[in-house]
Amino acid sequence: MKSVHIIGVPLDLGGNRRGVDMGPSAFRIAGLGERISALGQTIVDNGDLPAPIPETQELRDERKKYIREIAKVCHKLYQTALATLEEGALPVVLGGDHSLAAGSVAAAADWARNTRNLPVGLLWVDAHGDMNTPATSLSGNVHGMPLAALLGPEPAELARIGVVSPKVLPAHTIIIGVRNLDAREKVSVRDSHVHVFTMKDIDRQGIASIVEQAVNLAGNGTAGIHVSFDMDVCDPLIAPGVGTPVKGGLNYREAHMVMEMVADSGLLTSLDLVEVNPTLDMQNTTAQLGTELALSALGMKIL
Repeated sequence: MKSVHIIGVPLDLGGNRRGVDMGPSAFRIAGLGERISALGQTIVDNGDLPAPIPETQELRDERKKYIREIAKVCHKLYQTALATLEEGALPVVLGGDHSLAAGSVAAAADWARNTRNLPVGLLWVDAHGDMNTPATSLSGNVHGMPLAALLGPEPAELARIGVVSPKVLPAHTIIIGVRNLDAREKVSVRDSHVHVFTMKDIDRQGIASIVEQAVNLAGNGTAGIHVSFDMDVCDPLIAPGVGTPVKGGLNYREAHMVMEMVADSGLLTSLDLVEVNPTLDMQNTTAQLGTELALSALGMKIL
């Protein structure tokens, strides 16, 4: 079994609602490290990467707010996650807002090319598409842009992290659980040619069928699968403490099925768990759920 390295990223610059910088601490309070260790896996907690808070920073560009500071944090995450992968370990990245994925996925992409000369597959499990650019975003919030940067050239400060460009290919990129896209982002998602499974698709086909298709698309012809899991993909009834809650998300068993089927595939290379906001939570419910989902992704067995 691979060693697991926890990397906390208290990044709270990508959105307009403060609190997700406390997400990594919430996961640790929920006992993530101890519970992974109980699975029999070696666990290394690398602590938290330094990340500035918006109150101490200058807002230079309303189209991509705090982009320079976000890019610096993502670059440090890229270096840390790549070193973890090169050691043969599996990075579990705790957020923090979803803009951090510009660093974690870049690391997985470079590791895949360097070690196996293959692309990496990406499961983007999220209520949102995160495919806005500075030209299309209505808010300028960068946590709505990381997937655009992984697939294309903008925002450039995130797209140029790492070596491989683009970081992921549309054929191996799958969005699961999306249900909240603005009009211009819908066009971007359609034009990108990534595979998209909405909540309507999940309702009609069932979560097992959807994840089976997603794992096949992300895993065939790649070095493995990076899972970037935004806790807001879950329904607010089970995950109230998230940065941008949207009704009608995955229920408890559906969320676990995603992770269990990824574990069964044996293809997981790296994992993000992001957008936990303890200031909006109830008794750390959302971080506890995220901890349980991490355990499922890492192969915790019922029998």
